[in-house]
Amino acid sequence: MASTCKDIRSEFIAFFEKRGHTFVPSSSLLPADDPTLLFANAGMNQFKDIFLGREKRPYTRAANTQKCIRAGGKHNDLEDVGHDTYHHTFFEMLGNWSFGDYFKADAIKWAWELLTDVWGLPKERLHATVFGGDQSEGLAADDEAADLWRTVTDIDPTHIHKGSKKDNFWEMGDTGPCGPCSEIHIDLTDDLSGAAMVNAGDRRVMEIWNLVFMQFNRGLDGKLSPLPATHVDTGMGLERVGMVLQGKQSNYATDLFVPIIEKLETLTDHRYGAASGLSDRFDVVTQDDIGDVACRVIADHARSLIFAIADGIIPSNEGRGYVLRRILRRAARYGRQYLNIKGPFLVQLVPTVIEAMGDVFTELRSRQDYVTQTIREEEESFGRTLDRGIDLFQRQAEKLAQGGQKQLPGDIAFDLYATYGFPVDLTQVMAAECGMTVDVDGYDSAMARHREASSAGGEQFKVHAVAGLPSTDDQYKYSRQSVPATVLGWVRDGNYEQGGALRAGDQAAVVLDKTNFYGESGGQVGDAGHLTWPGGKFAVRDAQLAGDCVLHAGVVEEGELHAGATVTCEVDPSRMDTMRNHTATHLLNWALRLVLGDHIHQAGSVVSPDRLRFDFSHNQALTAEQIAQVETLVNRRILADEVVTAVLAPLADAKKIPGVRAVFGEKYPDPVRVIAVGTSDPLTQTGPDTPVEFCGGTHLSRTSQAGVFKILTEESVAKGVRRITAVTGSEAVARFQQSEALLHQAALVLRTSPSELPERIAAMQKEIKELRKRPAGGGAGEAFQPQVKIDSPDGEVLIGRLDAPVEAMRSECDRLRQKGAAAIFLGGVQEDKVTLVAMVADAVAKKGSLKAGDWVKAIAPVVGGGGGGKPTLAQAGGKQPEQLAAALEAAEGWVRQRV
Repeated sequence: MASTCKDIRSEFIAFFEKRGHTFVPSSSLLPADDPTLLFANAGMNQFKDIFLGREKRPYTRAANTQKCIRAGGKHNDLEDVGHDTYHHTFFEMLGNWSFGDYFKADAIKWAWELLTDVWGLPKERLHATVFGGDQSEGLAADDEAADLWRTVTDIDPTHIHKGSKKDNFWEMGDTGPCGPCSEIHIDLTDDLSGAAMVNAGDRRVMEIWNLVFMQFNRGLDGKLSPLPATHVDTGMGLERVGMVLQGKQSNYATDLFVPIIEKLETLTDHRYGAASGLSDRFDVVTQDDIGDVACRVIADHARSLIFAIADGIIPSNEGRGYVLRRILRRAARYGRQYLNIKGPFLVQLVPTVIEAMGDVFTELRSRQDYVTQTIREEEESFGRTLDRGIDLFQRQAEKLAQGGQKQLPGDIAFDLYATYGFPVDLTQVMAAECGMTVDVDGYDSAMARHREASSAGGEQFKVHAVAGLPSTDDQYKYSRQSVPATVLGWVRDGNYEQGGALRAGDQAAVVLDKTNFYGESGGQVGDAGHLTWPGGKFAVRDAQLAGDCVLHAGVVEEGELHAGATVTCEVDPSRMDTMRNHTATHLLNWALRLVLGDHIHQAGSVVSPDRLRFDFSHNQALTAEQIAQVETLVNRRILADEVVTAVLAPLADAKKIPGVRAVFGEKYPDPVRVIAVGTSDPLTQTGPDTPVEFCGGTHLSRTSQAGVFKILTEESVAKGVRRITAVTGSEAVARFQQSEALLHQAALVLRTSPSELPERIAAMQKEIKELRKRPAGGGAGEAFQPQVKIDSPDGEVLIGRLDAPVEAMRSECDRLRQKGAAAIFLGGVQEDKVTLVAMVADAVAKKGSLKAGDWVKAIAPVVGGGGGGKPTLAQAGGKQPEQLAAALEAAEGWVRQRV
């Protein structure tokens, strides 16, 4: 029997490799090309297109261990974590798959063999469940699986149970592959009395392996249809089976968690499980010790954070980043409130987790510094606001108590969140301690827009749920020549159609037998153009991929289109501009590493005909000098007229190319396409000066075809992630001409020459500085000094007190803005009345996350007032001067959540 979780993992893979399965490494937690998922939440995610018949692999049997997070969307275990000993947000899913190969018989036989013969689990403790049918769906009971359990295993027949659709029909989401499942449960009771506890939610009889028999696809209309072929998808949580094989009662007593809890104990006085009196205190299963709950929450959440950030997912206010931020704040709250840990502590668990898991998931070691820095910054930021939020809550609670109120209004709970990032569950806990409740309905109403931020994906043209699409021969996509093709059908209203006709004005996505259109993938937008035939024209507005099928989305402009018709595929000439920008993106990636360092990793990109956008990991704004260096390096490669080479290579060989770059979370085919600049043989002739990447996009043949490269903007899009927007070719020339025109116009206004502009502006700044040393209205002569300075990617954020007339406060804000401040918040008192003034630089306000009007509006209630204004300038008044210090603290907390 395996003794460690490392052994269990290895033995599982080896068992199935001996039975003809190919080991497939875990995919990223960042789902590839699936807008329905926040995170990879099951082993089958990376195989979904195979189940739908869109993709073919060189193997029909696979086995792996998949990184998974369930903390948002349909499968959400977040609130259970810590309050029992077997739920997790992050877990490893051991699994084996059959893609149209074996089915129920072998899946059941091999599962039984591994559990009983290899791992030696007592047969009398194992129970199997099968699907009992569902009349509402018109689904019969899975008697086939029940019969197989009796014939291909020696399980006790009385241990075979029928389950409901809820327990024994598996679906990964609202749409997609699904089917009946057979779960294997283990009875951990002392007297083997657990038969009645199967599927009852009792920890003494728990599921350890789920065998899913993929037979159906659920479409956008909610209806089930048969899949092109039947498949097997099994999943077994390593944490649970590790607990069983190590003879524990709690997952947290296994070697996956004990080192993390032991490290946590060095940071607090609490000793996990000490109150239990057990010889193995880590094997505690009671739930009444809140300190133990906190340890479990933190141990689990630390793993989620470290793995997710290593895969390029950053805590933020949107989508999966919002869920990740919620996980971090939940862990921080438990540590602060129940373990009395002061200061950042999650960051101190990073080395422990990586030491335990880094040999299997090597990306953890290569990105350890980046993970550490990201967690530290996020934890420090929330730590500051958490303490202030507690103080603000206490003041509000005292006021309510004095008025005899027992319910905290929802808008106050929302203000605690919006200003301090204060989790509502923490607000509820503290309210209960004061004998109060929280108006959750009011809070939910105020939070509606924020909840939308954690939803997955938008209402774009959805092709991911259309099954049975034929493959398209797209080998011509790297050529600009027109191609004749045959219409096979089209997708309309979520269905694939081959009958009838498309008429003028009809919108659809046409399916062809072959095409020269590039389907959107890898950050490159899909081609546009036309499909033409005698008497007709179809405008292709976008080309998208659905597995191996290219969908030509657009509208019929003339004539009628029928299945079987021959059309000519004509790609728009703007394809050449896309190629310029794509090759330039590779050169930019190379130049950034040269200027900033090898820690640079691509975090996303968009390549379109008019511009390129490149997101990369870096924790500081680039200086003007660094931007100039990057531009110079790229343009030198363009002027050098170097060859751009594309080759296909086995994935294993391509990964060995020195300096080759790949994108976190991207799923690459085997063989993979390699793009290199400056060499005709990227497999053997590459070096530090060779930009080389895995890429399936369209590219130039020579760098000189890009013409020229110009960076337009460099900005922050999330903590630790920067974005460069740039242009090439004629668009870059136009931008240079615009800049030149603006330069001459500025020189004309200031009555000087373009070459003397810097000198003239410096003289004017000096003059303005002298004039503004005194506040407007004739105050003291000393220059104002802000009390709080916050560094942000766009410049300093300044906060302070200035007791002066509102005109003087505005003038001071303007002076500080002209000195380079990104945002300023001033508060002052005149004649027992409070004035608040906020000013935000234009460029910062345009980004949308920080607006002066929102800032003032959020803080004004603290001083008993109200107000508002524009995104760049706003003011408010108040009647409670004694609350000015609290207001300035709140202003700091509010802005720290947004910069």
